[in-house]
Amino acid sequence: MLKHFITLEWKSFLRSASFTSNLVLKIFMILAGLYFIALFLILGAALYYILEESQMKPFPVVNTFIIYYLFGDLMMRFFLQKTPVMNIKPLLFINIRKNSIVNYTLGKTAISFFNVLHLFFLVPFSVVLFIEGFDPLGVSCWFLGMILLILANNYLNILINKKDLLLYIIIGLIVVIAGSQYYNLFDITQYTRSFFMGLYEMKWLVIVPVILCGILYEITFRYFKKNLYLDAGLELKHEIARTENLTWLNQFGTLGTFLKNDIKLLKRNKRSKMTIIMSVVFLFYGLLFFSNGIESYSAPHWKIFAGIFVTGGFLLNFGQFVPSWDSAYYPLMMSQNIKYRDYLNSKWWLMVIATVISTVLASFYLYFGWEVYAAILVGAIYNLGVNAHVVLWAGAYVKTPIDLSTSKNAFGDKQAFNVKSLLLALPKIALPLLLYAIGHYTLGSTFGFILVASAGVIGFAFRNKVFAIIERVYKTEKYKTLAAYKQKN
Repeated sequence: MLKHFITLEWKSFLRSASFTSNLVLKIFMILAGLYFIALFLILGAALYYILEESQMKPFPVVNTFIIYYLFGDLMMRFFLQKTPVMNIKPLLFINIRKNSIVNYTLGKTAISFFNVLHLFFLVPFSVVLFIEGFDPLGVSCWFLGMILLILANNYLNILINKKDLLLYIIIGLIVVIAGSQYYNLFDITQYTRSFFMGLYEMKWLVIVPVILCGILYEITFRYFKKNLYLDAGLELKHEIARTENLTWLNQFGTLGTFLKNDIKLLKRNKRSKMTIIMSVVFLFYGLLFFSNGIESYSAPHWKIFAGIFVTGGFLLNFGQFVPSWDSAYYPLMMSQNIKYRDYLNSKWWLMVIATVISTVLASFYLYFGWEVYAAILVGAIYNLGVNAHVVLWAGAYVKTPIDLSTSKNAFGDKQAFNVKSLLLALPKIALPLLLYAIGHYTLGSTFGFILVASAGVIGFAFRNKVFAIIERVYKTEKYKTLAAYKQKN
């Protein structure tokens, strides 16, 4: 049965509509994977000696902070790792045990890149411990415990993506733990270090990761098996109906109609709600640059970089997937007498409103001085005048349908990137940094701000001409986009 499943997966991969597309992206992803593998290999082989040269005890130090390594792994999985699935419905018609289907689907996650990558750190680090004279049996138990905890993260991530409440609990827990340690209220590493060191010193303690991984696998298995039916998810949930007419938008005519649809989309769906959450998170991104907590971020050009991201969180997260947000009913929209200019105009205004709100909310950065908030204001002007147009333009080349019922890939999908969209990404960040650098290193930071703001003002001045170009691009890509949205594989 396992061989049969693997054969089906291989045929599905080869016959995929996207197999021959985005070849450049596939090569880029392979190179990126090789880069991270090399990085983890070097870190695993050199970390012990780096800590030793810094007059630290390497193994206890690693065990002190390994808890945050696991937290980081879990967050990375949530935003980037897709849950492997099979085309289940055809299999339910034939004589295949449900246990086999679920076990194969979950077992496939154990060999994902996100699990294998950690081996390139743990294996060389364990070899170094052997070389340095650590107890071989103790190191083996520690290594096994770490692998099992990473697998536990793997199954926990699957549950998080299916249960929103669990996601909020874990995020809240991580924030409380990190905040408590930062303000010296409670240091969780004092307790977790004892556990991770115990995996080496008390070999029997490895039973804890074994039990934890087994429990999470069993919970995940039961959850999927319980919902493994042809009509699963078809039963309607009975909720109290709420009317949201948003009649105050009627005064804007066709623009108001589109805005009403977008506001309802943002309020009612998992993926769009996650975009709003990420936009709020971006508001605090500037703290990394303006608090002087990280020395490498103190360079002048980082001010503009932070200003663009602080005010453009929604613009960048929402705008890059226009028109993919409407992929579920995009064919129906294109069969109606709808002007592309009205459709694009509504998206533009939504991003403008969100950028203005973000700029007002970011006023707390005045605590760091007027120059800091000036960088944020300049970033907002550039976002409104340039980036709002660029993301709409790039969206014409993004042909990835969005599943609004899942919060997965809040930062984007690999199919959302191609050569054209990558080239159009340069004006978003590279151009304002270049303009500010020219101004800063010639006549000072004020002139740098003026250059970046001027680019935004020029974007406003030529808005109608730019929109005409974007509209033509959308019309050119229309039928390719419609064909892409019909693809299920």
